[in-house]
Amino acid sequence: MGHFLQHIHGRYAGEKKKILALCMDGAGYSVADFTQHLDTSIPKVTRIVNEMIHEGYLTEIGKQESATGRRPSLYGLNPDAGYFVGIDVGHHSISIAVTDFPGRLVHFADVIPFQLKNQEESVKQMCQLVLQHLSSEDIDQDKVRAYGVNFTGRVNHSTGYSYSYFISEEKPIRNVLEECLGKSVSVENDSRAMAYGEYMNGLTNEEGTILFLNVGWGLGMGMILDGKLFTGKSGFSGEIGHFPLLDNNQYCRCGKIGCLETGASGSALQRLMMEKLKEGRPSILSAAFKEGKELTLENILDATQQEDVAAIECIEEIGSTLGRAIAGLINLFNPDMVIIGGRLSSTERYLMPPLRSAVNKYSLNLVNNDTVIKLSRLGKEAGAIGASLLSKARLVSEWA
Repeated sequence: MGHFLQHIHGRYAGEKKKILALCMDGAGYSVADFTQHLDTSIPKVTRIVNEMIHEGYLTEIGKQESATGRRPSLYGLNPDAGYFVGIDVGHHSISIAVTDFPGRLVHFADVIPFQLKNQEESVKQMCQLVLQHLSSEDIDQDKVRAYGVNFTGRVNHSTGYSYSYFISEEKPIRNVLEECLGKSVSVENDSRAMAYGEYMNGLTNEEGTILFLNVGWGLGMGMILDGKLFTGKSGFSGEIGHFPLLDNNQYCRCGKIGCLETGASGSALQRLMMEKLKEGRPSILSAAFKEGKELTLENILDATQQEDVAAIECIEEIGSTLGRAIAGLINLFNPDMVIIGGRLSSTERYLMPPLRSAVNKYSLNLVNNDTVIKLSRLGKEAGAIGASLLSKARLVSEWA
């Protein structure tokens, strides 16, 4: 974490870090506000604020409302003070989001082709790809304060290990990333980062309980409980896809039978569609199937957008299965909001009606009435933005 903190030094270093931590919420604060927060004198805080403006960390962002007299100035983070970069690692590509110092998105790049492997050299190649991309977009590497990197599956952000992309017992993937990128790196599960991105910059930023369902090739969940991202004791929370809910005799990639993911995910959609094609159901994908071509998830999603009846029926079945699971989550957590994201959320028109119907059927009415179900507002940007904002939040936690 020292790369950035080295730039904040001098006899007021501790106070400056606390002021930065306070301002990270994007609000404006007066000298009087800082004085109260630091429990010190107004002359001292005035000197500190002036120094931080000169150093480029703070800027005046407006005036405080006042019924009488002179309105005091409000200070906030200077957008030019630095960047935070989020990297969302998919199966065959990565996405990159760059946010400024206050947390506003300044750059996003989606589907940059790259397939990460369980090898240190592959991680280094990905880092070089990221650095090259930032350079091509004129993002000054010296002004990048921290990186956040998302991976699918089990990730322990405290130890820095990803068990989907395991390097070695002695060397967590975070260490490799920090060596290559030269800055502090936070690693996280993709669904949790997406949940955090929505919470901080999407549908809501109010304290509460929010469940984010990431319906992609697999099925994951991120949880905001009482306004805080929940990771679990070992950082492995949110494995809703491996909840043993279904009696379908389908083997999951985890080796178990009947996991929710086998009936409510992109992989489930592909299996259901293949079953219909084998049965001879007419579809715009029938010709490609008969020719022996591989039908990808994107092919099936495209067919859904073209109103292919067989593909729509598969989506509706997934929506019903997912809705039943969400009903159980609502009964268990009584959340303020359930957010549906991931690649299958693009099929909203066909996914959501059976999903809502199943929620109404299986959840308790008194509990269900208090929960709002919405689609992700950040969409494909959620993971990378969440990673970026998490990298900032975890850096700031060192200062407060």
